[in-house]
Amino acid sequence: SLLVNAAGQPRREKVRLPSSLQGRKPNSIPNKKIEDPVAGKVNTSSLATRSQHLSSFHLIPPRVMLGVLKEGSTYATTVILKNVGVNFSRFRVKQPPPHTGLRVMYTPGPVAAGLQVELEIEIFAMVIGGEDTGGLEEISHDIEILTETETLFLPVTANILC
Repeated sequence: SLLVNAAGQPRREKVRLPSSLQGRKPNSIPNKKIEDPVAGKVNTSSLATRSQHLSSFHLIPPRVMLGVLKEGSTYATTVILKNVGVNFSRFRVKQPPPHTGLRVMYTPGPVAAGLQVELEIEIFAMVIGGEDTGGLEEISHDIEILTETETLFLPVTANILC
């Protein structure tokens, strides 16, 4: 129950459910999709009443915080893009501008339902501005991932040690 904790005592604060259980996704914009006559339709009764799209992706983790990076070095991390829909779906990544030092490497192609693709986020730590920032400069950029039904945003942040 949401009213009592594991010990059976009344809860002091309200339970915050994750956004995946609330039926909404953070950092995404739905696309105005034109119906594709070639794409397969699923007409089972269990899916007929669902209000969500039948093709959807989740990012694991939903944001990337790289911490403090040394200027002039290259760092990489992996993010998983999982197809949680019932149909295969395609995606593409809009590469960040070169001045950010970010690059996304992935294998293009369709992703079957329930499967996932690894996106390798690579950053070359460089300081753009010439002003004195006290030794640290914060870099922040949202990587755009365009799918058939929505546009996902993957926020990437890092602090570069000058």
